[in-house]
Amino acid sequence: MLKVGITGGIGTGKTTVCLIFELLGVPIYYADSRAKKLMTSYKTLKQEIKTLLGSEAYYRNGRLNRKYVAAQVFTNKDILEKLNKLVHPAVGEDYLIWLAQFEDNPYTIKEAALLVENGSYKELDYLIVVAADLDIRVKRVIQRDHVTEQHVLDRMRNQLKQEMKMKVADFIIDNSGKKSLISQVLDIHNKLIDLSGATY
Repeated sequence: MLKVGITGGIGTGKTTVCLIFELLGVPIYYADSRAKKLMTSYKTLKQEIKTLLGSEAYYRNGRLNRKYVAAQVFTNKDILEKLNKLVHPAVGEDYLIWLAQFEDNPYTIKEAALLVENGSYKELDYLIVVAADLDIRVKRVIQRDHVTEQHVLDRMRNQLKQEMKMKVADFIIDNSGKKSLISQVLDIHNKLIDLSGATY
């Protein structure tokens, strides 16, 4: 079974691309949403986050105070790095447990925003990068999150530039609306089936 990664900057449309792969029967591990769950369910990780960010990182009911955490990390790269170093190993363990269920599949996909930044793409067999024009990405995030253009640009500054991600990609999906998204996904899907040596 091949281990494939999907990544891309904010507003590129990674989730839409993943939904198409899911329709093709490909199992997908959503690392970012799993990380959020682990941050509330994994006691050791929870305590480490409280030590790093303070008890305000969680509400009294034990749920993650996402607004507070976001405010801390988006204005301080050092804290963001420290938080990622706490969360990444927990997600790595969770991913391996998840992966064991799908040994008979030709390939699985791990979707994560920071696959290139944290170097974890090197643990995978292939990397797909979803890319889109900057103005389209900004518009998408403004519409989705109801935030200002400046807020989106600030978030983008905290991410690795799209071009840097594309340099290490095995496959690139252009989600700017110039090419059919479905045909690009189908093309990559068929290539990955061939590369896996699956007989169907």
